[in-house]
Amino acid sequence: MASPKHSRRVVSRDQVVRGACRFFLTHGMIDMDRLAVHLAISRATLYRVAHSRDGLLGEVLWRLAQRQLARARQRREQGGADGVLEVTWSFVDRLHAAVPFRAFLRGEPDTAARVLFTTSGLVHRRVVSVQREILRETHRGLPWPPSLLDQTAYLYVRIIESALYAELFGAAPPDPEVVERAARAVLPQHG
Repeated sequence: MASPKHSRRVVSRDQVVRGACRFFLTHGMIDMDRLAVHLAISRATLYRVAHSRDGLLGEVLWRLAQRQLARARQRREQGGADGVLEVTWSFVDRLHAAVPFRAFLRGEPDTAARVLFTTSGLVHRRVVSVQREILRETHRGLPWPPSLLDQTAYLYVRIIESALYAELFGAAPPDPEVVERAARAVLPQHG
């Protein structure tokens, strides 16, 4: 029989990510030591399951973004470019209202940029993937050559990111009308 000193609590990756989401929503950040206590696991177990703080933050930010994107997509009423923009502005409004997320951006801008925009965080890649789905949904019947769909989704996301996260790039937020014109310029205008 194992002594309490050597017993391990088994925790799944999903349990860690769900716990990290709750922690993030409460604190606007993730402190791995405090999260381990919150989950009633050792710090070593947390890192064994999560691998890295950046990776866990990426999973948390993606999971929270995915919920907001799903809501925005469900509420979309228009098709074509207007439908894409409708989803985007609904999502952007939710991000602006997300106090923990805004606190994270202010408190850890370098980490936020790394997790949101690089391949290590996986957030950007996943957002581009969802944007491809949104383009297909809103432009039904439009024949999308795969390279055009990929490029359009990528460029559209980068335009929106540059406006949404202007403070991370050391810039003032651009005029929303200019952002909309730029975003609309990469979208097919029929469908």
